Amino acid sequence: MNPIAYIDGQPFEIRDGETILQFVERHVGKRTIPTLCYDELLEPFGSCRVCSVEVALKPDGPRRVVASCHTPVSENLHIFHHSPRVQRLRRNIVELVLTDYPVDKLTSTPRNGDAELRDVIAHVGLDPTAVRYAPGKHHQDRRPDTTHPYMRADLSACINCFRCIRACDEIQGQFVLGMKGRGFDSRVIMGADVSYKASPCVSCGACAQTCPTGAITDINLPRKHEATRSQRTVCSYCGVGCNLDVHVKENEILAITAPKDAKSNRGHTCLKGRYAFRFVTHPDRLRQPLVRRQGTLQPATWDEAYDFIAGELTRIRGAHGPDAIAGISSARCTNEENYLMQKFIRAVVGTNNIDSCARVCHSPTALGMQRSFGTGAATNSIACLDQTDLILIIGANPTSGHPVTGAKIKQKVMKGATLIVIDPMRTELAAYAQWHLALRPGTNVALLNMMAYFIIEAGLVKRDFVAQRCEGFAEFEAQIRTLDVVAMERICGVDRHLVREAAIAYASARNAMEFHGLGVTEHSQGTRTINLIANLAMMTGNIGRPGVGVNPLRGQNNVQGCADMGTQPHQGAGYLDVTLPDVQAHYESIYGVTLPKHAGLKIPQMYEAALAGKLKALWLMGEDLAQTDPNTNHVLAALTCLDLLVVQEIFLTETAKLAHVVLPATTFLEKSGTFTNGERRIQRVLEVVPPLAGTKTDGQIMVDIMNRMGYPQKGPDPAVLLEEIARVVPFFAGVKWDELGTDGKQWPVYPDGHDSPLIHVDSFKRGRGKFHYFDWEESSEIVDNGERFPYILTTGRKLEHYNCGTMTRRTGNADILGADVLLIHPDDAAAKRIEDGDLVALSSARGEIRLHAYRSTSVKPGVLYTTFHFPELKINTLTSSVSDKDALCPEYKVCAVDVVRVATAPVTNGKRQPSEVVAK
Repeated sequence: MNPIAYIDGQPFEIRDGETILQFVERHVGKRTIPTLCYDELLEPFGSCRVCSVEVALKPDGPRRVVASCHTPVSENLHIFHHSPRVQRLRRNIVELVLTDYPVDKLTSTPRNGDAELRDVIAHVGLDPTAVRYAPGKHHQDRRPDTTHPYMRADLSACINCFRCIRACDEIQGQFVLGMKGRGFDSRVIMGADVSYKASPCVSCGACAQTCPTGAITDINLPRKHEATRSQRTVCSYCGVGCNLDVHVKENEILAITAPKDAKSNRGHTCLKGRYAFRFVTHPDRLRQPLVRRQGTLQPATWDEAYDFIAGELTRIRGAHGPDAIAGISSARCTNEENYLMQKFIRAVVGTNNIDSCARVCHSPTALGMQRSFGTGAATNSIACLDQTDLILIIGANPTSGHPVTGAKIKQKVMKGATLIVIDPMRTELAAYAQWHLALRPGTNVALLNMMAYFIIEAGLVKRDFVAQRCEGFAEFEAQIRTLDVVAMERICGVDRHLVREAAIAYASARNAMEFHGLGVTEHSQGTRTINLIANLAMMTGNIGRPGVGVNPLRGQNNVQGCADMGTQPHQGAGYLDVTLPDVQAHYESIYGVTLPKHAGLKIPQMYEAALAGKLKALWLMGEDLAQTDPNTNHVLAALTCLDLLVVQEIFLTETAKLAHVVLPATTFLEKSGTFTNGERRIQRVLEVVPPLAGTKTDGQIMVDIMNRMGYPQKGPDPAVLLEEIARVVPFFAGVKWDELGTDGKQWPVYPDGHDSPLIHVDSFKRGRGKFHYFDWEESSEIVDNGERFPYILTTGRKLEHYNCGTMTRRTGNADILGADVLLIHPDDAAAKRIEDGDLVALSSARGEIRLHAYRSTSVKPGVLYTTFHFPELKINTLTSSVSDKDALCPEYKVCAVDVVRVATAPVTNGKRQPSEVVAK
C-alpha cells in the first residue's frame, strides 16, 4: 500500500516528489489553496507565503505553519489548509501586498490581466478598499511601457512576486527580466533597465501569461476576460506543434494563450504562435476566386472558377495525357487536405505527378532515414530531453526555427547536459555548446566521417548492439579506417582534435540525442548526410530507448503529415511504393479506380518538364514557389510556360500573381483537421472562427473539384476522412478523430489505439539498421562558380518570421524584424570596405540583388548569411538549381556569391543608419 497523508483528518495517497500544494490540489481541487508567487510551470519559490498551511505529525499534535508550494508532503503528515489561523495569516499577507498596489486598478473595469490577484483577494475575504496599513509609494512614479509592438508593462501594478523573472529564466531561458533595488524601491527591470523594445526580449509572452496582477501583459491579454468561448487548436507555424487556447468573442479573436497541460509545449509558445494571428482578418486576404481573362486576374464565382479548371484539365488530359498535369501540396494544410490533394492527382487526374514543400526541406531526411532505419521520422519524443545526457545539434537553429524546443534544449544544457553544435553559424545555442564545430557550408559529410573515424579509433563502438541489430558495419568500418582525417580537416575547416573530442563525448555519453535541420538536408549530399548521422547513432547504440535517437526538426507545422499522406511522386499515402503491384492493388481497392503504374515528377523535374513543353498544368495548394524555391528566374520561366496554373492561397502571393485561377482558401484558425508534428504526434486542429466570407477550406476545394470532375468524394469532415486514411496508411490504423483527445497520438497507432512515443525499440522497421559509407564531394555550385564568386552565401530564417513571411509580415512581427539583411564577418567587411548599414550588391551566377549589410561574428570568414522573408528583395534570384543527388532537395545552403558596396549608410546623430527597418 502506498503511503498516505491527511487533509483535515481524511487520508489520501501520496505520490513521490509531491509538495503539499500539489497533494491538496490533486485530492481536493485546483485553487483550494490560494497562491500568488506560484506557477505550476515554474520551480517552487515560496516568497509570498499566501499558500501557507498548518501541518502536524499527529491530528492533535502541535502545529506549525509552512509554505505549501515548496514543502514536500510526507507520510502520516496532517495538513490543515483552511484553519482560522491560516485564514487570518493569508488575509494579513494579502493586505500587506495591497499596501504597495494601486487599489483603483482593482475597482476599475475592464480587468487588465489582474484576474488572479482579484481571485486571491476574494478567496481570503479581503476588502481591497479597507486595507489597514499605510500605502507604499513606489507605484506612484512608474509610467507604463508601451514601446514594444506586443509587450506592455505597468509596473505600478507589480507586487514583486518574481514570476515574470522566473518565467523568463526557467521557461524561455532569456534572462531579460531582473529585480533592481531593495525594499519599497525594488522593481522589475527589462535588460539593463531599458524599455521592453530596447531589451533583448524575444516576445514569447511567458512573463505576460504568468503575471498575476497585470503589471506585465501584452496588447491582447487585457481583453481575454471578454471572451465568450475558448477553443483549443494547434499552431500552424513550425513543426513543434504547440497547442493554443484561442479566446473568442463574436468570432473576433481576442487573445491566444498556451495551455499548461499540452504535451507539445507545456504552457509555452513563441511570438508567432501567441501574437502573429492578425493576418486572419488582414485586408489583403483573398475573398473571392480570380480567373485570368484577357491577361488579367478578374473576380469570378466559385462555379465559374471550377468550370474553367475542370474544362482546362479535361482538355489538357485529353490532348497530352494525365502526365501533362501535376500538383504540389502544402505542409501548411491538414493531413486530410494533403491526403485529398494526392488522391485527386492520382485517382481523378490519373498521374503520380504529386509533390509537396517537403521536397525543398526534409525530403533527404525521409529518404535517408528510410534507407537506414526503415522509417523517415523522428525516433524519439521531445520529452526524451529529460533523460538525455548529451545533445548533438547539426545544421539547425532551434531557438529561431523551433523556439519552444529550442528553449527546452537550452534549459537542459544550462542544467548540465553536454551540447555539441555542428553549424557554420554561431547560433544562440552554439554559445552554450562545449563544442561548436563551425564547418564550411557543404562539408557535413567530411566532418561526420571524421567523427565516425575517431569513434572507431577510440574503441567506442557498441559492437554488441551493432552485431544484434545492424548490417553493413564491417564494410563501413573498413572504408572509414582509410579516411584521411588531415584532408577532411582541411576541407571542412574544423580542427580535427576538436572533432575527435566531440566524437568521443558523443560516443561516451550514457544517452546522446541528435537533432538536425535544414543545414543538413538542403545540400547536394543531404540524403547521404542523414545516412551518416544514422551511422553515428547506430554505432554508439543511441537508438530505441528514451533520451537518444535521430530527430529531425521539421521546418513547417505539418511537413511530417504532408509526407505521411503520400504527397510525393514515388510513394503513396503511408510511404508505399506506387510502382509495386501489391501496393497498386491496395490503393485501387480503396480508391475504386485504376491508378498510374510509374513514379511521377519531383518539383525540380516539374520545372524542367514545363520548360520542355511536356507539363501543361500545375495545381498549387498553399505554395509560393516564385518566392521560396531556388533560382527564381528558372522557376518563373517554368511557371509562365504553363497552359494552366491554379493556386489555392490566402493572399495574392508572388506565385498567385502568375496564376490563371486563384482560389481563396482559409487559415488554420478557420478549419478542422489534424497536423502531425515533428515527433509524429497527430493532433486535432479545430475551427476557431468560421471561414472568411467568400473563402473555402482547402479540403472543401479538393472535394468540390473531385466531384466536379466525376469522382464521388465525400465531404471534408476530418472524422470521415480519417476513417479512410486509417484503411490506407498502416501506421494510422488505430487513428480515430474522437480518440485523439487534446494531446493527440504518436504514430504508429495500432488498431487497439495505443501509440508509439518511441520507435525502433527492439528492431528497426526495415529489420536491421543499415550502415552506409559515402565520400565527401564538393558541391558543383562551388566547382563551377567558386572562382568567380569567392564567398558562400547560406540562407535561413529568423525567429520573427515564417519562411516567406506571407502571414507574419502582416502582423506586428514586421515591426520587430522589418527587412532581410546580409551578415558578413568583420574581416571580410574590412576587405570589402563595408560598414554597418551599407547598401551592397550581392551577386551570383544567376543574378544580383541589393540589400543592407551588417558585420557579425556569427558567420565564419568567407561565409555570408541572409534570410528570404521579404519578397521585394527576391533573395532566391541568387540561389542555384543544384539539388541533393538522391532526393532532389535544393541546395539552399551553398551559393557561390560576391559582394560589393554600392552605397554607404546615411549618418544620423553621428551613427550610421540603414534606410529601412532592420532587426535589432
